[in-house]
Amino acid sequence: MRAPPHLRGGLPSRLASLVLGLFLFAAGIVAFLESGLGLPPWDVLHQGLVEHTALSFGAANIVVGLAVLALAWALGASVGIGTVANAILVGIFVSLLTALDAVSRLADEPLGARLALLGTGLVLVGSGSALYLGAGLGAGPRDSLMVVGSHRTGVRIGVVRTAIELAALGLGFSLGGTAGIGTLAFGLLIGPSVEWSFWLLERSGLARRPEQAAALGT
Repeated sequence: MRAPPHLRGGLPSRLASLVLGLFLFAAGIVAFLESGLGLPPWDVLHQGLVEHTALSFGAANIVVGLAVLALAWALGASVGIGTVANAILVGIFVSLLTALDAVSRLADEPLGARLALLGTGLVLVGSGSALYLGAGLGAGPRDSLMVVGSHRTGVRIGVVRTAIELAALGLGFSLGGTAGIGTLAFGLLIGPSVEWSFWLLERSGLARRPEQAAALGT
């Protein structure tokens, strides 16, 4: 697939899908964090920037996000309420989840359980991405670049996402960011996870048929 499916329903149901998708996305990030087996590629980049600038980790996240959004917009990506919601709600959900004792205790689980947590994180990020992108209310900066990159190049969306993640990882590692098996898993498998989630959503009955989406201009 080269574009996300479009969900059925009016604005209220699409907003609900947006929020649910962002929550699942945040839960996936938390799964990676609590596994203790490596940061996702973009966080490796943020950490690398912190090593060479006066930026805090949070400020580096914002700076990179704005730069990626500017690039995606220059390539033709649209910016909507989903873009703003991505920037705000994911961080809020991550903070709420990591404050739970049951979540924080996951870091103390045996290696096998933490490896399973990595797999769960990949599924959550992929399914969350499909839901909030399918709402058609605007993608986050990195997903905007993924979608417009696929459209511009004609390359499958999973391949584009993987290439972007590996580029961020390489740059972050060269700047001194730390990586692990979780980083490698995310970089290699997040693209297929997102594409697989798009495929499932398109066939779930929740998405409009392609001709319906075209008729509505979405």
